[in-house]
Amino acid sequence: MKSYFRWHNINEKEENMHKFKKHTIIFLLISALICVPFGTSALAAAQANDTEITGSTMTADLILVRPLGIVATVLGCAVFVVSLPFSALGHNTKQASQKLVKEPAKFTFTRPLGAF
Repeated sequence: MKSYFRWHNINEKEENMHKFKKHTIIFLLISALICVPFGTSALAAAQANDTEITGSTMTADLILVRPLGIVATVLGCAVFVVSLPFSALGHNTKQASQKLVKEPAKFTFTRPLGAF
């Protein structure tokens, strides 16, 4: 009879632990579902207010981003040339040239300095 009570006590502890874990997971999920929309709206508001182009962003653009854009344009051209037979067979040469060549070139050469 003594072993039955010990076994019953262990099962009750495991059941309580399982309930605690379950409630914790539910609480965390509800918290995440509540907090995520507020975080994204705050991020959007912060990005909307940050429209001023400063000298440091222009410098970073000139020194870091433009050279990376040139590299992306050259690599995009190389990938486009390699993929051209497959693009021609798939009848999507215009889309491939748009994504691999034109968009990196436009990003690198036609946008204002410091505007990302």
